[in-house]
Amino acid sequence: MKQLTLYISLLCLAFASCTSKNELAYSTDPVENIDALWQIIDTKYCYLDVKHINWDSVHAEYLSQAQLLDKDDEVGLFDLCAEMLDNLKDGHVNLYTPFDLSYNTAWYDSYPANFDTRLQSLYLRNYRIAGGLYYCTIDNDSIGYIYYSSFSNSFSAANIYYIFTSFKHCRGIVLDVRNNGGGSLDYAYKLASPFFSDNCVVGYWHHKTGPGHNDFSDLEPLMSDTALIPSKWLRPVVVLSNRRSYSATNSFISMMRYADNCAIVGGISGGGGGMPLSYELPCGWTVRFSSVRMYDRDKKDIENGVRPHVLVTQKSTDKDDLIEKAIELINKAYDK
Repeated sequence: MKQLTLYISLLCLAFASCTSKNELAYSTDPVENIDALWQIIDTKYCYLDVKHINWDSVHAEYLSQAQLLDKDDEVGLFDLCAEMLDNLKDGHVNLYTPFDLSYNTAWYDSYPANFDTRLQSLYLRNYRIAGGLYYCTIDNDSIGYIYYSSFSNSFSAANIYYIFTSFKHCRGIVLDVRNNGGGSLDYAYKLASPFFSDNCVVGYWHHKTGPGHNDFSDLEPLMSDTALIPSKWLRPVVVLSNRRSYSATNSFISMMRYADNCAIVGGISGGGGGMPLSYELPCGWTVRFSSVRMYDRDKKDIENGVRPHVLVTQKSTDKDDLIEKAIELINKAYDK
């Protein structure tokens, strides 16, 4: 993780230097900005071939439309750029302007929600909060339940210690990361730490090294780190996933597939396996995109999501089917 974090920091510094050069050539010309946006994605985005996108055809289509725009039509240019970026169907791709933000929802729109806060509230009762983690016991106090809404919310080793202490009589833990849109990869590795008895390879990563769609560095291993959290939980743990479990959450789910006594339950996660970086357009707007690709331990790309061990779709109106399946799996582990 330290190597990956260092690489991201160095790459951001390199991109910052490129940004300063762009600022010297400030231009609001629609054709120039569409062309610059296309070239940035063509040479630095890491999933064009994986997603089978004919980016040359996209260039021709949107360049012709840019030629019809007035030079002062900022809103029109933004809409055109945003529409072009939508072809990537990537939640890590955004266009930032002073008046709007583009984002894509196609990666989760057609999937079942598999999460209802009204149903969740039937289980998340008398809860306590440790850092960014909400926790309580369910199933007659026999199972611990943790809900983590964002990997941007901090927590400490002490938080985990007190949670596990309160669960000391529990058969297992249900760890719910549904609708967690991601955040810090450091927190993802930290939260996974107590569920591993030994350090092991949990994935791989590499980064763009040149303008070609397949110009990448060699794959580097990603390791679990049991030292991040001294407290350990090696009894059953079930991680709940849905399509809006994205980015750092997607990586967390991928690595938890290799944890001790862990099962992933719910829907396929949202993906977002790439690490996002930013670049500036001639008009001063900022485009964010993925430039680092991440894989699971079997070297399978996780950009399009991670499949659960047990696929469950929410159908009931009076109970959370995913939590109930997790309870069932934990209890079955003790009935054998």
